[in-house]
Amino acid sequence: MKLTESLSFRNIKGRPVRTAVLIALTAIMAMSAICGSLAVMSLRNGLGALEARLGADIMTVPASAVSKQDFENIVLQGSKGYFYMDRSYYDKIAEREGIEKISYQLYLASASAGCCSVPLQIIGYDPDTDFTVSPWIRKSAGGELKELDVVVGNDLSVFVGETITFYGVTCNVKAKLDKTGNDLDTAVYTDIGTIKRLIAASLELGMNDFKDIDPDKVVSCVLIKVADGYSVDEVLNDLNLHVRRTKSFKTTDMISGVSESLAGVSGIIGILMAAVWVLVLVILFLAVYMSVNERKKEFAVLRVAGASRSRLAGIVMSETLIITITGAVIGIFLGLLMILPFNGLIEESTGLPFLLPDTLHIIICAFVALAASVIAGMLSSLGSAKRISRIDTGVILRGDN
Repeated sequence: MKLTESLSFRNIKGRPVRTAVLIALTAIMAMSAICGSLAVMSLRNGLGALEARLGADIMTVPASAVSKQDFENIVLQGSKGYFYMDRSYYDKIAEREGIEKISYQLYLASASAGCCSVPLQIIGYDPDTDFTVSPWIRKSAGGELKELDVVVGNDLSVFVGETITFYGVTCNVKAKLDKTGNDLDTAVYTDIGTIKRLIAASLELGMNDFKDIDPDKVVSCVLIKVADGYSVDEVLNDLNLHVRRTKSFKTTDMISGVSESLAGVSGIIGILMAAVWVLVLVILFLAVYMSVNERKKEFAVLRVAGASRSRLAGIVMSETLIITITGAVIGIFLGLLMILPFNGLIEESTGLPFLLPDTLHIIICAFVALAASVIAGMLSSLGSAKRISRIDTGVILRGDN
C-alpha cells in the first residue's frame, strides 16, 4: 500500500499540467453540483416562506392597483409601493356571503431615505380582525404590538430595543422576523394605529404623491378567508361581480406564477448541471485513458518488479482519488463563494424569492456534492484501471504495443 501511495503522489507531482487539468475538471463538476443544488433548494425555501405568510384565500385590491407594474411584488413580497381605496369597499365586501374572516392592511412606502432612517415598505394590519400576520407577529414579538411598536424584516440593520424613524415619528423595534428570501426581509410591520400616524405624518411633511388621503377612511387591501360550505371560486366570482372598482384574486393563483417561474428556473439549472457533468465525465474518462495509455511501459516495469495486478489498478485509482478530492474541495469552496455572499443579487436578478437553507443543510449539501464528484471521478477511471491491470508485460516491453 505504501508503494501505491508513494507512486501515486510522485506521479501526480511529476505531471503538474495533467494534474491541474484533472483538478480543474473535477472542480467544475463539484462547483456545478453545489451551486445548482443550493440554488434550487433556496428557491424552494423562498416559495415555502412566501406560502407560509399567506393565510388568506382571497385578496381584494383597488382596480387601479392592478395596473401597477409591480403589483404582485407589492402584495406578495413586500416591494416598496402603495395604493388605497375607500374603506366603504371593505364594508361592502364584508356583507357578501361565504366570508368567514375578513381583515385589511394599509401600505406605506418610505421610498426616500431623506424622510426615514432607511427606505422600505411599511405594512399596517388590524390586530382586532387580522388572521394572517398576527400569529407570526405574536410569535416573533412575544405578544401584541403597542402603539409605535414595529417588527422589522431580517435584513434591516436595526435590532430589538433600538428605534427607527419614519417621517419624524420614532418607533420602537419590538422584534425581527425570520428570513424569507424576498423583499419582506426589508419590510416593517406595525399595527393599524401606528401606520395611520405615519401616513398622517407623511402628509404633513408633503413627502408623498397622495394629497387627499384620510388614513382613517382608506384601506390598501382586504384579506378574506372563505367559510366552510363555500368554494373559493364561488366567493371570488361574487366579489368581482358585485363589488365594483375592485379586483379580487385567489392567493394561490398569485403564487402560481412564482411557482411556475421557479419550476422553469429549476429545470434550466438541472439541464445545465446534467450537461456539465456529462461533458466533464467524458473529458475525465478520455484524460485518464490517454494518461494510462502513455504510461503502459511504466506499469509494465512495475509488474515485472513484482507489483500485483491489483496494485497497478490501485495506483491509477489512488491517483484519481487524490485528484478528485482536491478538485471537489476547491470546486465546493468556489461554489459557496459564488452563492452565499450574493444571494440577494441572485434574488434581484431572478425576481424570485431566494432563501438560503440553514447551515446544517448547506454542510450536508457540500458533503453530498463532494461524494458525488469523487464517486463520478472514480467511476470515470475504473475502466482504465482494469485495463492497465491486464496488460501483457512482455508485449509492452518489447515495444510491440
